[in-house]
Amino acid sequence: MDLNLAKQKLAAAQNKGKANTYEKVDYSKIFWKPKPGKHVIRILPCKYDKSWPIREVYLHYGFAKFPILALSNWGEQDPIVDFAKSLRKSSDKEDWQLAKKVEPKARFFAAVIVRGEEHLGARLWEFGKLTNDQLLGIAADEDYGDFTDITDGRDFTVDAVEEVIAGRKGVKCTLRVKPKTSPISEDSALVEKVLNEQPDILTINRKFTYDALKETLTKWLNPEDESETETPIVTEATDEEAKDDFIEELSKPVPAYTVDEKAAKTKAADKFNDLFKD
Repeated sequence: MDLNLAKQKLAAAQNKGKANTYEKVDYSKIFWKPKPGKHVIRILPCKYDKSWPIREVYLHYGFAKFPILALSNWGEQDPIVDFAKSLRKSSDKEDWQLAKKVEPKARFFAAVIVRGEEHLGARLWEFGKLTNDQLLGIAADEDYGDFTDITDGRDFTVDAVEEVIAGRKGVKCTLRVKPKTSPISEDSALVEKVLNEQPDILTINRKFTYDALKETLTKWLNPEDESETETPIVTEATDEEAKDDFIEELSKPVPAYTVDEKAAKTKAADKFNDLFKD
């Protein structure tokens, strides 16, 4: 045995482990999570879509420890979406219930600055359909128009109240648009920074391949494998508290279902095999 070679291999393995250590990420600098109380914010023009400031993002819930970005966000084929569509072709009520459960859920993200916290730059505010519809209505109202305008836009007052939502504690927000127009800031350097340095929700968590999603769905459909350890989605955060905050931000909308999940999974496994037999 070459002991020097063993030492070299050990050093290489240790260095490789260090190379794969992810940098700790402070998600409070990426997401703005309104705490109970009153806040004044400005919704910014979106760096990634000049036509509309709000990004609609679809996420798979319940398949792994973390929410999974659906491949449909990139206009790509997604095996979980395909499977849900196949279930909806059935006349069986349980298939429809399971389809509703596995379909990706829409969440909405806007880059904002919080008044009094402008030094923190642009952060992502996540919200659901009701808030999105309210913002659509304001934008369509000629009395308000483009509330993201750099020089003549409008701030919003956000009233956040802690409530029990879908059986768990959450924060419900109501919006009030400011009657007067105002610039994003009088500081041109700050304006340039918040317009050009915005977090991209599609790069915060890693993108799964089609085959990886298919494998994830396969494991989820087989109850006998449920005791196996799931492979969590890799994030750049190693701090558990930061990960929990991230999950909480992306896990609010998961609805409750009364379907017998184990029985439905077992029954649906045959449909999965037929759909992906090739």
